[in-house]
Amino acid sequence: MMQTFFDTSLTLNDFLFMLKGAGVTISITFWAVLGGSILGLLLGLGRASAPWWLNAPIGFVLDIFRSVPLLIQFVLANSFKSIIDLNWSAFTVGCVVLAIYTASFCTEVVRAGILAVPPTTRRAARSLGMTWGQDLREVVFPIALRVALPNWIGLTLGVMKDTALISWIGVVELLRSSQIIVTRIQEPLFVLGIVGLAYFILCFPISRFGGRLERRWREND
Repeated sequence: MMQTFFDTSLTLNDFLFMLKGAGVTISITFWAVLGGSILGLLLGLGRASAPWWLNAPIGFVLDIFRSVPLLIQFVLANSFKSIIDLNWSAFTVGCVVLAIYTASFCTEVVRAGILAVPPTTRRAARSLGMTWGQDLREVVFPIALRVALPNWIGLTLGVMKDTALISWIGVVELLRSSQIIVTRIQEPLFVLGIVGLAYFILCFPISRFGGRLERRWREND
């Protein structure tokens, strides 16, 4: 049975094709997480300190991006690009949409981390003569980062798996490349097993990196 399982028509070119798809997955994840984290940091900081009349509309817009399925956002954005004659590739559209989607969740991760800092701690910092910026940099961010990191790691891993949906607008990433190969050689179990292993190899270092940082912080407490 094992001999039959590994008796495959998969070629070296197929492996290279999937490797290229994995590179696209990594690239999309990088740009989406980078853009989403920066935007989420700014919005999260704003939501944690803004008055309710400004906070409410920001929260409403973010709720839209969190609530609408990501696949629908990809398709609508790609169609809207054609309507307004925006000369963006499907890859760029996918990165932008996924970055905004990431930011909608990252905003709440950052806001929760900032609000986890006790108000008495912040008042004590200001009473020592710290400016608002020094308070954020020296007191709030170190504490908020420890609170937010596990959720941010989980969000990053989720974004990497969500890149599979971008194939609906014509981008050939890891999962789509495997589907093309399966259509040709008709060996779904073997090919998808390889793809599942590839996703694990991509995600595992990120997960371990987060765990190592948490352990180091606990040791330094």
